[in-house]
Amino acid sequence: MTESRSVAKVLTYRHTLVVRISHWLNVLSICLLLMSGLQIFNAHPSLYWGQKATFAEPWLHMGAVTRGETTMGVTTLGPLSFNTTGLFGYSGKVGAREPRGFPSWATIPSYRALVDGRHWHFFFAWLFVLNGAFYVIGNLLNGHIRRDLLPTADQLTRKHLWHEIIEHARLRFPKGEEARRYNVIQKFTYLAVIFGVLPLMILTGLTMSPAVNAGQPWLVEVFGGRQSARSLHFICANLIVLFVLVHVALVIVVGFFNSMRSMITGRYVLEIEDGDAA
Repeated sequence: MTESRSVAKVLTYRHTLVVRISHWLNVLSICLLLMSGLQIFNAHPSLYWGQKATFAEPWLHMGAVTRGETTMGVTTLGPLSFNTTGLFGYSGKVGAREPRGFPSWATIPSYRALVDGRHWHFFFAWLFVLNGAFYVIGNLLNGHIRRDLLPTADQLTRKHLWHEIIEHARLRFPKGEEARRYNVIQKFTYLAVIFGVLPLMILTGLTMSPAVNAGQPWLVEVFGGRQSARSLHFICANLIVLFVLVHVALVIVVGFFNSMRSMITGRYVLEIEDGDAA
């Protein structure tokens, strides 16, 4: 006598309209913010700490070096140097490469234009800020943040935390009823990004604005100087890229079409074991 379980597919409502609208606006604004930000970075592809740029001591630099008849792209990170020809420092089609921090395909616009890059960046920065306010206010009012993003007491136990870490390391994710709610790692990650990384990116971006410097000089001091704010801004951008890459990878692993449907229509299909059969 063998025991088997049949699996029922249940359509459940997972994402509110506020979450879905803000998600897709974020996809648009973050992509264009990153690409226009790289255009701005290319105007001076070096990063420093402190108030002023110490040109001889960047902690990060992308540039081209010519040795004899050979030109190569070199990226320097602290005491380490890497040959990044064709990607960072010196890129473009073979035979027509040029010195530039990030390649043309990664920037908006693709040609060198600091002013145009700033116009793109500032426009989508405001869209991003307004969309962020819409997300936070809307989800505070509908209870999504309290109900779905704050970890519950049972999720904060040491045993449960270790269990989730091990399960994620094995690429084993919640199914059935457990998939109705975010797991504790998802909650911590979303909270860190929404209320940590993103606000820090906005504040460091404002710190680099001459108008904000003039009206709120204390903000520069909070971040240890204009160059430190620029470095933190760059680091936050890379953390967002990392978050997006991991997020997309997990969406694919968990179920791409099911996840995409839930972010478009709000409906998510759960596979639930609904009974035993002899």
